[in-house]
Amino acid sequence: MSEFSDALSLSSSGLKAQAERLRHVSENIANSDTPGYRRKTVAFETVMHGDTPGKVETGRVRLDQSELAKIYDPSHPLADDSGSYEGSNVQLVIEIADAREAQRSYEANLKMFDQARQMSSSLNDLLRR
Repeated sequence: MSEFSDALSLSSSGLKAQAERLRHVSENIANSDTPGYRRKTVAFETVMHGDTPGKVETGRVRLDQSELAKIYDPSHPLADDSGSYEGSNVQLVIEIADAREAQRSYEANLKMFDQARQMSSSLNDLLRR
């Protein structure tokens, strides 16, 4: 039965990691018009110690160091002498693609979790007979 609990543990760690990724993607989308906002990225790390090796955890949140967009708007309160200010480096197309990828990975982990649960239940039913 420990194999089933290991499978449940692995898939639940994937669910947590993808949920964290979706949270950062949604923060990026929400702040896409915030001046000076830098896109947040999160990396996944495999945990090779503990009760179930191979679990996935999120690593440190990093800020995208790509150049911030220059926006020309002399009436903006943050505009400098040239009439421009720094916008964010969030690109909505990339964020939507990341959100879709995280959603599909989340769904795959959810299916794996459900399959392991069903197999465990079926094995228990067979053992009771």
